[in-house]
Amino acid sequence: MIVSHTYFKLSIGLWLCCWCACLAAVSKPIDEVLRDSAQKKTKYSILAVNAADGKHLFVRNPDTPFMPASNMKLVSTAAALHYLGADYVFKTEVGLLNGSLVIVGGGDPLLGDPTLDARYNRKAGWVMDTIAETLKKNHITSIRDIIVDASFFDNNRVHPAWPADQLNQWYACEVSGINYNNNCIRITAENQNGKVVLGTEPSTSFLTFINQVRLVGSGSSALGAYRNTKPNVLIIKGNLRGAASFDVAIEKPAAFFAWHLKERLVAQGIEVQGGLLGQYVKQDPGLQILHTFETPLTDVLYRSNKDSLGLAAESLIKTISAEQTEGRINGEWPHGLTLAGNYLCSLGADPNHFVLDDGSGLSRNNRLTTRILVSVLRDLYAGPHWAIFESSLSVGGEDGTTSKYFQEPQYRGRILGKTGYISGVRAFSGICKTPSGDILFSILTEDGNGLTRNWINEITKSIFDRKF
Repeated sequence: MIVSHTYFKLSIGLWLCCWCACLAAVSKPIDEVLRDSAQKKTKYSILAVNAADGKHLFVRNPDTPFMPASNMKLVSTAAALHYLGADYVFKTEVGLLNGSLVIVGGGDPLLGDPTLDARYNRKAGWVMDTIAETLKKNHITSIRDIIVDASFFDNNRVHPAWPADQLNQWYACEVSGINYNNNCIRITAENQNGKVVLGTEPSTSFLTFINQVRLVGSGSSALGAYRNTKPNVLIIKGNLRGAASFDVAIEKPAAFFAWHLKERLVAQGIEVQGGLLGQYVKQDPGLQILHTFETPLTDVLYRSNKDSLGLAAESLIKTISAEQTEGRINGEWPHGLTLAGNYLCSLGADPNHFVLDDGSGLSRNNRLTTRILVSVLRDLYAGPHWAIFESSLSVGGEDGTTSKYFQEPQYRGRILGKTGYISGVRAFSGICKTPSGDILFSILTEDGNGLTRNWINEITKSIFDRKF
C-alpha cells in the first residue's frame, strides 16, 4: 500500500507539473505580445505568410529596412544556392611545382574546421597529416619552398565596417582564399608551479605572446587577447586561476597555413629547404596536382545558418564573385554582394529597401526588410533546393542557435530558423511547421533590450499557433 500510495502521489505530481507546463506554454495573440511594456521602445517588423500560397497572415511594418544582424546569412546562403548550385564543391589542391609544395586555395571556409571534423570523426590535424602522407606516398622526403596561392579571393581580408575592437574575435576573423581552423588559434593558459605558461592549439609558433596574465587565488579566470602593432603579436591580459583557454582570430590566414604546414612536415621528417611564399601559380602548366580536399556546399550552408559561422557566409559571397569572374580569381565583397542584390531584385525586392554590406551581418550598414527575407524563404520553399536549405536551419529545442528555445513539446523540432544578434538588434526568420500547414516568417527588431529575444520567441509561438 505504501508503494501504491507513493506512486499515486507521484502520478498526481507529474500530472500537475505537465498541466502547469502546458498552461505556461499557451501563447498569446501577437498584438497582446506587442503591447508588452518591457518592449515599448523596441522597433519591430514582422511578416508571416502561408508557405503554400504566400497569403499574408500577420503584417507589421514589412517594408521598413532594419539591420538584419545574422539574418543576412539567409541572403548569402540563398544567393549561393542560386549562383553556385546545390552540387557545388569547395576545393583545395595540393601539388608540386619545380620541387616546391603548392597549396591552391578555393575559398573553403571549413578546411580544418573543428566542428565539421568532429561531425565526420576526423582527428585534429588531419589536413596537415594528409599532406604529409601524400608526399610520402609519392616518395618525396624533401621540398624546396611552400607556396600558397590564395588568389581565389582578393587580398581585402577584413571588412572595413567591422568593429575594430572585435577583429580578434572568432566571428570577425579574416576571410582568405586559404582558410584553416576557422582562421583562429586557441590560446591556453596554465598555472605551472606559480608561473603562467601560455600555449596554443594547434601547437604553433606562429603567434608571439606578451604575457601580462596575473595569477589569482580566488574568483574565476578571465583572460583576453589584445593586438599589438605587429601582425600576430598578442598581449594576453587578465586573471588566471588554474587553467583557461579561449579562441583568437589570427592575421594572414594563408601565411598561417603555410607556417603550420611547415611545422607539421618537419615534425614528420620531411625537409623544407626554402621559404614560405605567396604566389599566383594555379595556371602554371608545370603544376602537378597530388591531392584535393573537398567540402560540399551543403556543409558550408549548415555551418553558416545552423551555427552562425560568419566565415562561412563571407566565403560564400566572395565565392559567388570569384565564380562569376574570368579566371576564377579575386572574389570580392562588392561584386559578390552586387550579385546577391541582383538575386533579391529578381524576387521583386525594391532596391531602395535593402543595403548589402557584408555576408554575415556583422556590419551595421546592412539593411533588409521582413518582406525581402520572406520572399527569399518563399523562393527557396517553392524551388528544388528547399530540403537542403531547410536542413541548414537551426531546429528549435534541438540544435544550433535555437537549441535552448522552443523546447515545449508542441514546438520542439517544428520551428526552424536563423537567429540574429548584434548590439541593439535581434532577429529571427524561418518556418513554423504547424499541423495545419507551413508558415514562413521574419521578425526584425532594433533598439531592444535583454528581454527582446524572449519577446521574439513569444511572437514566434503565436505565429505557430496562428494567434494573429
